[in-house]
Formats: sequence, C-alpha cells, structure tokens
Amino acid sequence: MKYLAFIITAALSIAPAFADDASPVGLWKNIDDVSGKPKALIRITESNGALQGKIEQLFRAPNEDQNPKCEKCEGARKDQPVVGLVIMTGLKKDGDEYNGGEILDPDNGKVYRSKMHLTDSGKKLSVRGYIGVPMLGRSQVWVRQE
Repeated sequence: MKYLAFIITAALSIAPAFADDASPVGLWKNIDDVSGKPKALIRITESNGALQGKIEQLFRAPNEDQNPKCEKCEGARKDQPVVGLVIMTGLKKDGDEYNGGEILDPDNGKVYRSKMHLTDSGKKLSVRGYIGVPMLGRSQVWVRQE
C-alpha cells in the first residue's frame, strides 16, 4: 500500500513539469465570445514550427445554413465552404505564447493578426485576433476536445 501511495505521489509531482511543454496541436471547440455558445471544432496542426488551424465541424441551429460558404472572404477563400477552411496560419512559439500569425473570421471575411496561449494546464486556449496592436482586438477561449 505504501508503495502504491509513493507511485501516485511521484506521478502527481512530476506531472506539472510536463504541463509547460503542452502544445496547442489538437482538436479545439471554439466558443463565441458574444453568445458563449460553441461555434466550431478547429483542428490545429504544426508544420515547420508554425501552427495552422482548420475548421472541421460547425455547430449550427437547424434553421441556419448547414454548409455555409465564406461569402465575405477575399482571394482564394472567397465562396469556399467554411468546413475545411484554414482560418489560422503562421503562429510560432515565442516563450509561453504563440505569435506572428493570422486568423480569419469567416463571418466577416476579415483577417486579423493573432496570438494565443494555453491556460488551465493546456485544457484551454486563449486566442486573440487584433488589428495593429493586441489592445485593439477581441479574445476567445477555446476548449481542448482531445
């Protein structure tokens, strides 16, 4: 019994050491910063040290278009299906944050500078989109799904 208690105590004491190495790579539920309701599932992947995020699923009301297109987007994203759309690109690790990237709001078609950081031992992701300086923007909290 003492041996089991020792193993559990040892495991719990080293777990925080790994929390700092948590990565945002994975599946996230994004929560609307106005309504507080889930909007989408977004898969974050990493390639060559930069993160990108792609919409995998939308949470839509029955009376809403279930397969919307990014009508307000510009360039190659114009009129593309929102599901499958890459909305986050170029974020690179910078200390405890990820900076230097962009994030697309498919509702208005605008692209914003972006930064983000993990919270709650890697279970939540604070994502900020802004114009110019981070003070001029808005944040959302995303919740890890896997």
